[in-house]
Amino acid sequence: MLWSLVKILAFLVVIVAVTMGLGMLLETSGGVRVSVANTEFTLSPLMTILGLVVLLAAFWVTLKLLGLLSATFHFLNGDETAISRYFTRNRERKGFEALADGLMALASGEGRTAMAKAAKAEKYLARPELTNLLAAQAAETAGDTKKAQEVYKRLLTDERTRFVGVRGIMKQKLAEGDTDTALKLAEKAFALKPKHVETQDVLLKLQAETEDWAGARKTLNAKLKHGNLPRDVHRRRDAVLALSEAKEVMAEGSSIEARETAIEANRLSPDLIPAAVLAAHGYIEQGKPKYAARVLKKAWAAQPHPDLAAAFAEIEPNETPQARIKRFSVLTRAMPDHAETKMLLAELNIAAEHFPEARRAIGNLPDTMPTARVLTIMAAIERGEGSDDAVVRGWLTRALSAPRGPQWVCESCHTVHPAWSPTCANCGSLDTLSWTDAPETSVSMPAGTAMLPLIVGALEVKPDATEAEEAEIVPDHEVIVVELSDEASTEEGGAKVN
Repeated sequence: MLWSLVKILAFLVVIVAVTMGLGMLLETSGGVRVSVANTEFTLSPLMTILGLVVLLAAFWVTLKLLGLLSATFHFLNGDETAISRYFTRNRERKGFEALADGLMALASGEGRTAMAKAAKAEKYLARPELTNLLAAQAAETAGDTKKAQEVYKRLLTDERTRFVGVRGIMKQKLAEGDTDTALKLAEKAFALKPKHVETQDVLLKLQAETEDWAGARKTLNAKLKHGNLPRDVHRRRDAVLALSEAKEVMAEGSSIEARETAIEANRLSPDLIPAAVLAAHGYIEQGKPKYAARVLKKAWAAQPHPDLAAAFAEIEPNETPQARIKRFSVLTRAMPDHAETKMLLAELNIAAEHFPEARRAIGNLPDTMPTARVLTIMAAIERGEGSDDAVVRGWLTRALSAPRGPQWVCESCHTVHPAWSPTCANCGSLDTLSWTDAPETSVSMPAGTAMLPLIVGALEVKPDATEAEEAEIVPDHEVIVVELSDEASTEEGGAKVN
């Protein structure tokens, strides 16, 4: 407000000063005498001022004309001038309009239109780092993978767009199923931009699929370093990769290194069941049964599992059934109400021929969780107690159509796996297998759900048994056959598992 008032006052002062000056010039006598070619001109002061203004205007126009002539000469000579800049701005305007139209067409899914606009934008702009990106995306949208690959290769020549080119070709190779080339490109893209989340994920997945566990652990550490992975998730997945690395080393025959890697995997994630089992085997080989028992007890407290019980039995493979029940109390007391603990305790008592105790151990599981394994255990108990074959056969008949119980199931695609693996065999996801109940449509039964052979023992098969005297539980990959022979005495445990 104040500044506006000052400007108005200044304008009024200038008008008053000019008016007063013109008035004084009109009242002034005399003038300016100019002689041109023996002719004299007498100019009044006002006319003199007007003449000077006209001369100055003519001089300015002359300078502008000379500048225009000079600019035209330089323009024709190829130099940058105001004229060339005018035409450049006009071309840039048309180029950016074409680029904007191409982006709109790309967003609308009109690949061919976007490619045409990209070509037009390249003609006007000469900015390949912009137009090539649009052209590549447009070619992919239009389904012209060959054209897209050509454009991506052009992007490789520019330092600013090299990563985009590598990433684009990598995604094409992944779509084609060429994982070997895609892995090399992912490593190159990771070297160019180690903080890029998508590149880290693709590289980690490809390394896991190719079983490059050491490389996958480096990539996982990079994700943690750059803040793209929570620390607890990193520890768990690093343990999974270390476990996979240990299994690979063990397959190569380097037992010492395998033991150390397995122990490291168990240290990183004590609740990882396969890591605990592998670490326990390593301690057993070293002659350290107490360490093995400690590892398995800690894992059992996190989640009871048949593989843990099997590994715990291997610590003392030659003990009597009664001694085994006593030693296994370290596990069975940890989570006494868990279904796995009840089934384990029942199996231990069956092996020791304590059938009433086995029935008490199994409790109400036949009613609350009637899985194939629980019902098979009940058949063994009934047989051991001398029940009629019809009773035993009834339990086995129920087991035929019973759920299989917990299995290794992928959390992403719900595929059932017979054994744990670091990646899902169906979707390739890393660390997604969990020990849980499978979908009702799944029929695969892992070996861990059968009665432990090391607890139950080898059983006789009656060669002349008829089809009516046997019942079979037939999962995808194994057959459990319980023989009902007259010669099988209750002292031998009754149940024959094959």
